[in-house]
Amino acid sequence: MNYIITIKKGDITSTLVDATVNAANQSLLGGGGVDGAIHYAAGPELLAECKTLNGCKTGEAKITNGYRIPAKHVIHTVGPIYSSAKGDANNLLQNCYTNCLKLADKYALKSISFPSISTGAFGFPIEKAAEIALKTTIDFLDNHPTSIKQVFFIAYSDHDLEVYQNTFDLIST
Repeated sequence: MNYIITIKKGDITSTLVDATVNAANQSLLGGGGVDGAIHYAAGPELLAECKTLNGCKTGEAKITNGYRIPAKHVIHTVGPIYSSAKGDANNLLQNCYTNCLKLADKYALKSISFPSISTGAFGFPIEKAAEIALKTTIDFLDNHPTSIKQVFFIAYSDHDLEVYQNTFDLIST
């Protein structure tokens, strides 16, 4: 194992990493939750660059500069809306994490921070989302030569932190 996974509660907009992942909507033009917080913290330059990207499909990822946040880049990904994704929700969420990691590796980034994608307004159950996030990330890092050396999972609440920590403990034993 040539990487470190850190799970902590905090503000994803202030994490010092090469890339912060934005749980975006398909327009990439800002919204609520993590998306709104990242756009607000990064400033109007982020919105201007996002306008040039022509949106993003669910499960895919696109990269921009980080502007006014400590991260050099923002990787935007669109998670599934749990109630409308039906049987594809798990695969689409897995694609979010995989495509973010592939993009980080393509840009030779060493560190990345993830929020809990799709678990806010998009309604994905936190327990299932944490398992997908952690298993997908560990599988990617274990099975692909990559530049990524550190991955942060940033929890918004104490409950999310506990779920991610417990899930990680179960997976890594």
